[in-house]
Amino acid sequence: MVFAAPNDALARAEGLLDADPSPLHASVAHQVIGIWQRDWGDMRIALHHLRRARDLAARADSADREADVLAALGVALVHAGRTQQGLAALERGIERGSGHTRARVLFRRAYARWVLGHHREALEDVRRAIPVLRQVDDVIWTARALTLRATVHLALGAVDRADADFTAAEALWDTTGQEHDKADAVESRGLAAFRSGDIPVALRLLDEAEERYAKLGTPTFMLNIRRCEVLMAAGLAPEALAEADAAIAVLDGIGGQSTRKAELLLAAASAARLAGDAHTAIARADMAVRLFAGQRRSWWETHARLVLIEARVAAGRSSGRLVADTAAVADRLASFGAPAAPEASLLAGRIALNLGWRADAERHLGVAARSRHNGPPLARMTGWAAQALRAQAAGSGRGVLEACRRGLDVLDAHRMTLGASELRARATAQGAELAALAQQASLDSGSPRRLLVWSERWRATALSTPPTRPPADPELLSDLTAFREIAARAEEARREARPVPVLEREQRRLEREIRSRTLHLRGDTPGDGHRFDPGRLLERLGDDVRLVELAVLDGRVQVLLCGQGRVRRFEAGLLAEAETEAEHVQAGLRRLAHPGAEARLPVVEAAGRRLEELLLGPAAAYLGDGPVVVVPPARLHRVPWALLPSLRERVLSVSPSASGWLRARETEPPPGGRQVLVRGPGLATGGAEVPHLAGRYGGAVVLEHADARARRVLEELDGAALAHIAAHGTFRADGPLFSSLRMADGPLIVHDFERLDRSPYRIILSCCDTARFASVGADELLGLVTALLPLGTAGVVACTAPVNDAAVVPLMLALHKGLSEGLSLAEALRDARAALPGDALHRATGWAFSAFGAA
Repeated sequence: MVFAAPNDALARAEGLLDADPSPLHASVAHQVIGIWQRDWGDMRIALHHLRRARDLAARADSADREADVLAALGVALVHAGRTQQGLAALERGIERGSGHTRARVLFRRAYARWVLGHHREALEDVRRAIPVLRQVDDVIWTARALTLRATVHLALGAVDRADADFTAAEALWDTTGQEHDKADAVESRGLAAFRSGDIPVALRLLDEAEERYAKLGTPTFMLNIRRCEVLMAAGLAPEALAEADAAIAVLDGIGGQSTRKAELLLAAASAARLAGDAHTAIARADMAVRLFAGQRRSWWETHARLVLIEARVAAGRSSGRLVADTAAVADRLASFGAPAAPEASLLAGRIALNLGWRADAERHLGVAARSRHNGPPLARMTGWAAQALRAQAAGSGRGVLEACRRGLDVLDAHRMTLGASELRARATAQGAELAALAQQASLDSGSPRRLLVWSERWRATALSTPPTRPPADPELLSDLTAFREIAARAEEARREARPVPVLEREQRRLEREIRSRTLHLRGDTPGDGHRFDPGRLLERLGDDVRLVELAVLDGRVQVLLCGQGRVRRFEAGLLAEAETEAEHVQAGLRRLAHPGAEARLPVVEAAGRRLEELLLGPAAAYLGDGPVVVVPPARLHRVPWALLPSLRERVLSVSPSASGWLRARETEPPPGGRQVLVRGPGLATGGAEVPHLAGRYGGAVVLEHADARARRVLEELDGAALAHIAAHGTFRADGPLFSSLRMADGPLIVHDFERLDRSPYRIILSCCDTARFASVGADELLGLVTALLPLGTAGVVACTAPVNDAAVVPLMLALHKGLSEGLSLAEALRDARAALPGDALHRATGWAFSAFGAA
């Protein structure tokens, strides 16, 4: 019962001991308590009960009973870090047992060997156990043995063999009532899906396993470790670190397994390194190395040493000793048959290159490059990164570009299996090194056009295709409705200064549910194989329009000026200085949003001039007189571009990529020309522009007061030609896809917009914080505007800074006047700025709004 209904089994075992049982029965009861404590409780209590069970079995003079208890005790000792004692107990159990019992003990020793990283020995034990278990028709233990064998196959990279064993085990589990084992089987299938590169399925299965464990009331430390692996591969390293640290705290609190603590520390170290926290990674990895060494778990210790070296390199360390240590780790991993071996060889080669050790680098990179043709996507990318570095060291620009192209093609195919825009965006981080190598090779070649192609190759790729829409998922719709209601109640309570902790907890729970459901979606768009064509871009730009794409190499801004049939390159300032200046500008605009701050205007204007020097440099003198399209990197998304002197009086639009601008330019407006005007609650001006606009657009759909409810708003927005939404915007840095617009019944979030069949062709968002984004992945943006662009929106006007609500009204009225006269959004916004009064308040309001896209 202990793996079918764990807590019931524990209660019955304790009840049996209260009834003064025979030594044989008491031995069973103590063993049950020992197993429960071993897997979900305090290891000291577990060892006490298992030793008592062993002694009682000896008194009962039952060799098979004693063998069975010795097997459980051996596993517990291994988990407690007493490896030699544990293996000795298992060896004694094999000697004492016979037939069927001996096969079960062999299975337990195989499990212990898997925990220790002795994979080939584990396979040998389970190979000997399975025929005996099958012969006596022991369904439960046969299924356990098959599940274990599959898990060992996964550790060795044999995914196909693992799949076959998991399938056979699952068929057996379906005939039993072993609920914990069934949950473990679902968890293991999640691990298999991850190893084969299917992250959405892995996340779905791990979440399902967690639900099953929750019903049993048992902790899930192995599940935590596996989910950390998947979260890291999905680009969610900070979440993985938080999960690992939380699990460690729980484990320490109950005095749980030392082996699991070491594995969780390793997961935390890996996550901290990927999250950019090298010092935390070093501390966690060092502790994991020491624990694994004490537990005599060489396979695990070697993996922890790799993470420790990676963290030290990330902290800026580089030495010959580090090359030797990394090479030794790579050799050990290769001897274990570990899939991480190429990663270690790549690291050794990279460190050697930094030291100028060309021959050593070539040797290590050559080994790593062998993985580029086989294995899961991320392993192949490791191989292509090694090949690119080899070509760079050999001075072959062509070789660098070919390796980068092949590696990014692998990642492209992997990204398109992801249905959620968040995962697609975050996955690009894994191609950042390849993209940077290709850009540097392009810069070295002296070809601005080639640099433009490679800057586009890995910029805003998450926006190239719409996210996968769930097929009318009723549970997701229910969660979204419940979230809206709870968020609205929480907001109302905050306004009335009432306590809201219960509502906030429920809101966070619903956010987790919504996000979880969207992350489970698999990609349904194979990708069209489209490659950016600079010739097509230049043809569309013609002689009048200039497109300015900003690339960043080695921390410096490279300006690619496109127009008049050619691409020119200019070097500007340092990105870090531009980011600092942009923050100063944001602070200045916040001050200018309030009356009486006129004295700040010259300061803000001066900051705009400095921004122009840093971001455009000498290119500012070559912009011509026509419209300008700015394509900034993700880290500069908050720059109010209209503040820059050379752009202030121009027709100006912003796009996440040149490819995105081309798509927007070629997007046809929907038939019918329907306009939708929405006015949300709580605005300082009451959305005063909306009644005026209703008069301008006869026949427009006007949604205000009780009609401005999320479901109705979404229905009307779908397929509209023009939408104007006057509603409070809230940006969520901690969850950008929960950034929202406030409707009558609560927030309308990015996840809602992603359910539209076609978002409005043009959309105007007239309130604060509607054009704020989170920068993720290699060069990706997540936020409200970027959610609209892949769904059919060709142009957006939104705000990059806080604004004065009253000053927005005349700007919006002037903007719509231009639109009704046939102007584009960028043209109408330019004219609307010029029509405003010349005081600081109105000028700052005009600068805060940007036109995105090309409509």
